[in-house]
Amino acid sequence: MKKNRQQCAVVMALVVAVCGSAQAETAPGEARLEQVVVTATRTEQDLATAPGSISVVTKEEMEKRTITTVDEAINTIPGVMTTRGKGMMDRMSAITLRGIPGQSRTLVMLDGITINSPYAGSVVSVGVSPGSLERIEVVKGPASSLYGGYAMGGVVNMITRMPEKQELTLTGGYGFALDSPNGMQNTRRVAASYGDKYLGRIKLYLHNDYLATDGYRSDSNVQSSKPTAGITGWEPTTDYTGATRYRLGDKGKNGAWQDNLTAKAELELPSNTKLKLSFMKSTGEYSYDNPATYLRNSSGAEVWSYGTVREASFLGGNGGSDQHLYGFGAETELATVKYKLNLGYLDQMSSWGTTPTSAAPPNGGTRNGGPGKLSDTPAAAFNADIQASIPILDKHLLTVGGAYRSGWSHSREHNLSNWQDENSKGALSYESKGTDRTFALFAEGEIALLDKLTLFAGFRQDWWETFDGYANQVGSVGYPQTYDSRSADAFSPKGALVYRPFDTTTFKLSGGKAFRAPTVYDLYRTWTTSSGTTYAGNPNLKPETVISWDASVSQRLWQGSKFTATYFENYISDLIYSTSTTPTWKDKANAGKAESRGVELEAEQKFDSLLRLFANYTYTDATIRENSAVPATVGKRVTDVPEHMFNLGADLDYGSFGATATGRYVGKRYSSDTNTDTVNGVQGSYDPYFTVDLKLRYKITAWATASLSVTNLFDEHYYSSSLAPGRSCYAELGFKF
Repeated sequence: MKKNRQQCAVVMALVVAVCGSAQAETAPGEARLEQVVVTATRTEQDLATAPGSISVVTKEEMEKRTITTVDEAINTIPGVMTTRGKGMMDRMSAITLRGIPGQSRTLVMLDGITINSPYAGSVVSVGVSPGSLERIEVVKGPASSLYGGYAMGGVVNMITRMPEKQELTLTGGYGFALDSPNGMQNTRRVAASYGDKYLGRIKLYLHNDYLATDGYRSDSNVQSSKPTAGITGWEPTTDYTGATRYRLGDKGKNGAWQDNLTAKAELELPSNTKLKLSFMKSTGEYSYDNPATYLRNSSGAEVWSYGTVREASFLGGNGGSDQHLYGFGAETELATVKYKLNLGYLDQMSSWGTTPTSAAPPNGGTRNGGPGKLSDTPAAAFNADIQASIPILDKHLLTVGGAYRSGWSHSREHNLSNWQDENSKGALSYESKGTDRTFALFAEGEIALLDKLTLFAGFRQDWWETFDGYANQVGSVGYPQTYDSRSADAFSPKGALVYRPFDTTTFKLSGGKAFRAPTVYDLYRTWTTSSGTTYAGNPNLKPETVISWDASVSQRLWQGSKFTATYFENYISDLIYSTSTTPTWKDKANAGKAESRGVELEAEQKFDSLLRLFANYTYTDATIRENSAVPATVGKRVTDVPEHMFNLGADLDYGSFGATATGRYVGKRYSSDTNTDTVNGVQGSYDPYFTVDLKLRYKITAWATASLSVTNLFDEHYYSSSLAPGRSCYAELGFKF
């Protein structure tokens, strides 16, 4: 660890030395148009002078790449890890920042409204259409001082479009596997939007996006039990620890569809007053088609079961979700004070999945139906947020406000007479539910200490409470159970310094504390795996916390160039972990401490508007420092955090022609907390990989553009638990009027 710190210090020293010798003024002919961001301070700030580590992905940048889901739009930002194992079929892809694992430790917002589920903190990332967005702002580092829970690693804020004049867009595309056995098959997309401004003060915007694919065969049936004598066709393999396994077949092509609708209205009134209404509807499903067995008996007939292996092991379940998001916003200015009100209601009406029962027929699932289980977890959350930004002596700014959030979820499991039909519900077999709410007050000051030195300092106090906890394992001893209400509070301070001695140089130093309250899933949900291990919630959990700091320098070295280096450290306490009570029973506990530290390096070179080159690198050392639940994890790497990542790319615009190429490397990750999953290239492993995506664009007319994309250009074969998508092609035609 000492060696790593020394390496980081050397890198920072070299960067500072370069900065000191660089030119102190803007290069001749270089544009000085700064991107305006709002997430870092809740007020408008130039990107260069906003505190902390901030990245922005614009609509134009998204259009130049092959972006299917919003998390793919930010996966080339340093310090950002997105886990999307099998394309759009992976409905719960996680976004994590700077080595702090788990989606529930990264706050995700849409137009300032939290969309982390109140059930487990997850995000249905396929539920937001990239085409509806104006930009995505990513703020890395603790953000609870302004936004409360979930924001341990940082904040991802997706900001939707609102046009200034009449516009109409129509887009259609089709994709297919390009000479790859695991390429995305029969992918189709249809999207349309309309926006206008009426009477000089009323704006309307509608966007609908439908995306579907037949997918590919992403999941194999791998078993530890060797096929009995006389059965052929199986393939020898291993699990991710190297233990002998047998590949028997696959679960069929894993396809999915998604339909997203966005509707917005805005009314502009005198005194810089605006009223905003928004609605988002997201519906989608995933499924598997015909499974395949490689097994044959002595007569050449298909074999679907032997010994303890059942036909159900070849079957993949179906599932989907239906989600609505309602938003209302108001802002005005009275006597130089700006006021903002933001209300949001997230209604996750369903989040369901079916699985076949693993037993011998007629008590188990088969290709033709049979018994199964339906799990569904509807959830909802209400958010209210109000703030006032008060100028002080024309040089300083004070932002104060309050927030309220209340969420609930209700998990149910029903027996199914036909696992392929979610409507064939029978008796209730399991149920759990709970509610939580949080009140908060916050304040942040922006203080101009010197002309070129600004201090940002603030805090937030949150009061959290959970109640109505309930669980019932129907027919089991000790159930049903009800749980007493509990409460806790969290104080989250943060401070930052921004020093800009020259127009071309910016130094930033920031630090703070953040927290995450346990979710309803952590507190009350109990479930059992197919192997018989039970993971139980713990109603006595307390919030997790993290103390973090970072330092960065950003420098324009010459015309069109920019270089940024950042060093960061995170210290997590009361990490929620599953501890083994018995060999088959695991309870959650505040058992862990973890640390992550690392370096982010970014470089960009623009050649006027013709060519842009970029590259970045992230080193992250994330380890478990204490874990009374599982002592063997101490000193091991935090799960799902690669040590090395880098991205590089080029974007060319030449007349009517354009091309964008991006390369992405992600190092080895572990899914096992003891880091025993060292074998790559097998089902369940998380392999290191390097992929290249290419998109070619041609502007046919002023209002029509054609594009051709190839993802995973070199057909990299790797696993991200499931087999990742292979080389795929996608052609699109878009019209803008």
